[in-house]
Amino acid sequence: MSDIVTKAVEALTEKLGGDEFDGSAKFEIEGEGAIVIDSDGVRASDDDTDVTLTADADTFQEILEGELNPTAAFMGGRLSVDGDMGMAMKLGSVLG
Repeated sequence: MSDIVTKAVEALTEKLGGDEFDGSAKFEIEGEGAIVIDSDGVRASDDDTDVTLTADADTFQEILEGELNPTAAFMGGRLSVDGDMGMAMKLGSVLG
């Protein structure tokens, strides 16, 4: 597992603040690995989920740090979404 994925798992766990995520989502960080968020928490994994969001490491980092809105990243072509768009929006509100 890459350092980027490890740090992202920690940051996402902190953002959730102990709350459960109702559903499942996966972040695929190009060239680094994948992170799953579901009712069990946040972990490095490539499990099947309701929605998969794919971005490069820089874009993902900007989203995590609050410098880039996930919706703006999607609209600008920097973030792709495959699956349940409603679940992606729900995740965006957690990250926002």
